[in-house]
Amino acid sequence: MTLRSLMQAGPAKANELFARLSETSDGAVKTREKIFSELKFELEFHTSLEEQHLFPVLRRNPETKDLVADAIRDNKELRAKLAELDGMPKNDVEFSDRLSELQKVFRQHARDDRKELLPAVQRALSDEQVQGVTDKMEAGIAEAEQAKQDEAEERRAKARQEREQAEFLARQAELREQEDAKAEREQAVAEQRVRAQARQLTEAALMPVAVTAKAAEVAARQTTAAFGSAARQTQPPALALTNMFMWPWLSAMQRARQPDPTTARGVSGLEEVIPLGEEVLEVGKRTENRGTARIRRFVVETPVERQITLQSERVVVERRRPVSDQVTGEILTDVTIEIIETEEVPTVEKRLRLREEIVVRMERTQRIETVKETVRRDEVEIQQPRRKRGDQNLRPVMIED
Repeated sequence: MTLRSLMQAGPAKANELFARLSETSDGAVKTREKIFSELKFELEFHTSLEEQHLFPVLRRNPETKDLVADAIRDNKELRAKLAELDGMPKNDVEFSDRLSELQKVFRQHARDDRKELLPAVQRALSDEQVQGVTDKMEAGIAEAEQAKQDEAEERRAKARQEREQAEFLARQAELREQEDAKAEREQAVAEQRVRAQARQLTEAALMPVAVTAKAAEVAARQTTAAFGSAARQTQPPALALTNMFMWPWLSAMQRARQPDPTTARGVSGLEEVIPLGEEVLEVGKRTENRGTARIRRFVVETPVERQITLQSERVVVERRRPVSDQVTGEILTDVTIEIIETEEVPTVEKRLRLREEIVVRMERTQRIETVKETVRRDEVEIQQPRRKRGDQNLRPVMIED
């Protein structure tokens, strides 16, 4: 690639961005900001290439020395208008007018480079110098392209990390919802189990009353069958006999119908089941978000000083008396001698090298944590009446574990 093609590639890309930016409306703020950011980078990069690689060579040549000052003045004007547009809201009504002014300034700058600067460079510089400038500018463009690719890769990595973080949080939320639903189902099952146990306890408590009523009915039928017609003719004596025979059962039925929160009695030979429950501690685990680690790479500028030894050659003219008055060369003729004075000036170049690497990885550790909690369980307290010797109605209660 030649120097002319390099210096014309930047204006072509900038003119394309100017056209795209002019076609946007005042409401397309995001689009304007994105295109203007690309335009600003392109213009600043184009001027920086000239100032870093071309202008130092032109300053050392007397024919092109005056062109450098004009070019630097044009670059300053271009940067000033860029900064003014950068600080202006992109939906401002004056944005389009200021953009047109910037485009005119840039076109004039590109026209001066094409008509004045490039021809002067080709006349004043040798092919080796032009090629050297071209190589440096190509290297700068390659570095800029690599920096763009690195920045784009960093943005993609950041977007991928944010997407993975969002997916992780979504999974955590889904797991929490599943755990909450599971806890609700377990709670509903536990409530159903408690209601079933309460119903069983109620049925067990009412069972002696039903058995006693059935026994009284059977005894009454047996008494009636035993006494026959006499019992039917003299019903009051039979009823009195039945009452006399069934009074312990009737008394037990009356006591069973009366609610007593502390004492439960039943007919001998029947069982009442009182379930004793307990809580069992079950320890699970879930994953919680403890924060986001963010690693950001940014550029810092550090002033650096280097010392270099420079040499210069200048012409020294001295007058002295000859050793002898004998003429040894041609005299009395016009003679012109041209001697070029030289001076070394420092040149600055920057190259990229890898200083160190930052490795980011996930490290998983395990720990054992003791969970302390309290659980409840049912206990039973048994109170039995003391057995009297002459009492045949009280029987000891046998409790089996």
